[in-house]
Amino acid sequence: MSELGAHDAGPCQKVDDSMARVFQLFGKRWTGLIVAVLLPHPVRFADLRRAIPGISERMLSDRLTELGAAGLVARDVDEGPPLRVSYSLTEAGAALEPALKELGSWAEKHL
Repeated sequence: MSELGAHDAGPCQKVDDSMARVFQLFGKRWTGLIVAVLLPHPVRFADLRRAIPGISERMLSDRLTELGAAGLVARDVDEGPPLRVSYSLTEAGAALEPALKELGSWAEKHL
């Protein structure tokens, strides 16, 4: 008899809505990296793009828009001249820091 058959695991538990919402947003490529780069301080768009090798301007713009709509990132415009746009985490976005640090520690240990 296999080990799986030796234990009755019971019915599978359904994923709750909050977990589904987290992974709907953070399951997308680049999202976690953008938040991680913004954790220490606000960053201008061009600097943010340089900090994440491989991300296109369009993808960065799309992800920042999604994070803004979710209430995690704020877009700050300095009219200049020159015009400068920077992005920062909102209070809700900054509250992700402990979870992201835990994920980083887990990755160092297990990946």
